[in-house]
Amino acid sequence: MSPTTAMEIPQNGSVKSHETAEGTIAENEEFDILGLMDKPRPINIERKRSFDEKSLSEFSNGWSPHHFSRNTSTEYSLRAIEHLDQHINYSPCRRSSLNTPRSSSYYETHPIVCDAWQALRRSLVYFRGQPVGTIAALDHSVEGLNYDQVFVRDFVPSALAFLMNGEDEVVKNFLLKTLLLQSWEKRVDQFKLGEGVMPASFKVLHDPVGNYETLIGDFGESAIGRVAPVDSGFWWIILLRAYTKSTGDTSLAEMPECQRGIRLILSLCLSEGFDTFPTLLCADGCCMIDRRMGVYGYPIEIQALFFMALRCALILLKQDDVGKEFVERIVDRLHALSYHMRSYFWLDLKQLNDIYRYKTEEYSHTAVNKFNVMPDSLPDWVFDFMPTRGGYFIGNVSPAKMDFRWFCLGNCVAILSSLATPEQSAAIMDLIEERWEELVGEMPLKICYPAIESHEWRIVTGCDPKNTRWSYHNGGSWPVLLWLLTAACIKTGRPQIARRATELAESRLSKDHWPEYYDGKTGRYIGKQARKYQTWSVAGYLVAKMMLDDPSHLGMISLEEDKQMKPHVKRSASWTC
Repeated sequence: MSPTTAMEIPQNGSVKSHETAEGTIAENEEFDILGLMDKPRPINIERKRSFDEKSLSEFSNGWSPHHFSRNTSTEYSLRAIEHLDQHINYSPCRRSSLNTPRSSSYYETHPIVCDAWQALRRSLVYFRGQPVGTIAALDHSVEGLNYDQVFVRDFVPSALAFLMNGEDEVVKNFLLKTLLLQSWEKRVDQFKLGEGVMPASFKVLHDPVGNYETLIGDFGESAIGRVAPVDSGFWWIILLRAYTKSTGDTSLAEMPECQRGIRLILSLCLSEGFDTFPTLLCADGCCMIDRRMGVYGYPIEIQALFFMALRCALILLKQDDVGKEFVERIVDRLHALSYHMRSYFWLDLKQLNDIYRYKTEEYSHTAVNKFNVMPDSLPDWVFDFMPTRGGYFIGNVSPAKMDFRWFCLGNCVAILSSLATPEQSAAIMDLIEERWEELVGEMPLKICYPAIESHEWRIVTGCDPKNTRWSYHNGGSWPVLLWLLTAACIKTGRPQIARRATELAESRLSKDHWPEYYDGKTGRYIGKQARKYQTWSVAGYLVAKMMLDDPSHLGMISLEEDKQMKPHVKRSASWTC
């Protein structure tokens, strides 16, 4: 591996850069913003109309999102700090004493809940005595590889579980540590990455000789395919908003370092270039599907996360001189992005019939087939898969290409972020109910549908032996997606769907030792290379269980529809006879 930049941060807080062959390192660092961990915070959780539900038009009129008073005693600045007093007292099946509005009944709803909490707490990672995240998996029967690291995307369901249980310290530590990693210079071979890139993961190394610990961040230089994560920055913003919503502590998001971190992420994805679409152009392997799976272009997962992160950033950004400029750019992008996604990524029976009758080689602004999609490229399976009632956002749209596969994460996030209109959200739920055997089967939930196989599999995946048909990312079933399905079900008023899926998971997950994924058309078999005690499988179940027990938890991960972004789309003009 080529050398990458490392940072050494001694006790006085100054930063020194040096080269290392192992990755990006923070050596014996003292990051001052952690000092606020010891300070009191205001707890202000109200079930009233929140800022999230306000229209984008209010920003155009100069309305400030920070309408609440600021606690000057909790202002963050770079000052000398000391360690936190002690570890959080984590014990299985024991709640924090923090007074948050949550139910205490869910522990008794199923016997595997206690097992899940024990597994989640065993996965905690500590840095200099403080919990900073959870490792990807705790399976000692196989080689660790990168499963012994704290992944940004993997930690999100763990963070939500801790927040819902009133244990927010580990979430705050995680947000601050990843913020520190973001600030370092990042290189893959001789090429410098954008300043705002968040790490895909990090790990803690302990030197028993020098008796100090170091953080090593992976920005793609060690990843399969050497692809930098696009989704990490979006998940970080979404989690920061969830932390703020759950705890009522606005001072973390208001600190200058967090504001700068948000702006750096936004600078990467709001930059203007040659692209004529408001969506983000991405490489294969840049998100949860972190191997070559034909998602190159404008994958639905990234676009939905992008949309949600923009809306969360709109809530979190301060209305100062710098913040106002970003707010204007966000509002413009949200309008364009919502129109593009709702118009061109949406597929239902009517739109499928429209595409089936497309004319090609159209030119000028009056073109109906704007992306020059060939009707003959429609896969046979989609005609049988599309029910009379229902619809979904397809996987990808780019010139002469429509990826008609169903991707779970992108569609669920579209519902939670209100990228999907209420009508589209209901249609997605209708599709899941109508195609239960295909999308849920015996273990929730298909990461994508259908699997690609034979010659197409060889071309699209490069003969990837891990992504064979109905396995891993290629149509495998991932228990972690249960929390996203549950949140989407609650938001659309269909909790019975989530309960049915949760019962399926409960029948197998614990006795199968919490696998990473399941194989087969219906998810009957434990994945051939699945890790056991996969942390986000554990956390995904706990989050789903707690949301079903107390639906008010949905507020930290859901955004209400903004009426100003609803496009007027006429489908009657989308095909010609």
